[in-house]
Amino acid sequence: MTSEPVSLAHTLASFEDLWSPRIVTAVNDYDVRVAKVEGEHLWHVHDHTDEFFLVLEGELRIALREPAGERTVVLPKGSVFTVPRGTEHKPIAPAGASILLFEPTGTSTVGDRHDDIPDHVDATTGHALS
Repeated sequence: MTSEPVSLAHTLASFEDLWSPRIVTAVNDYDVRVAKVEGEHLWHVHDHTDEFFLVLEGELRIALREPAGERTVVLPKGSVFTVPRGTEHKPIAPAGASILLFEPTGTSTVGDRHDDIPDHVDATTGHALS
């Protein structure tokens, strides 16, 4: 990790890959990641950790399968939402978005259980900044 400030705008401008987060810093045992997203991710579950989303640009929707049924939360720019551990969810960004994620180091972008991974989704634990 660098001991210098990191510009999120500069970091987001440094790559084009969708659904492929970059690790911008760490806080204790957690990664702070940014990603560009567009279209649909995949249904997945993180069994042991919550997943925090902050929308930096655009709009993100998160479809959730909860005990009471299925619903979708809509997150405009500047909104935050935490998906509770064990909740099946699918992020969707019809018009594209930039997001910040906060989750334990080593957490896979496709969770512990998931649907088949489409070609446009990077199954990773995050990429270091170059």
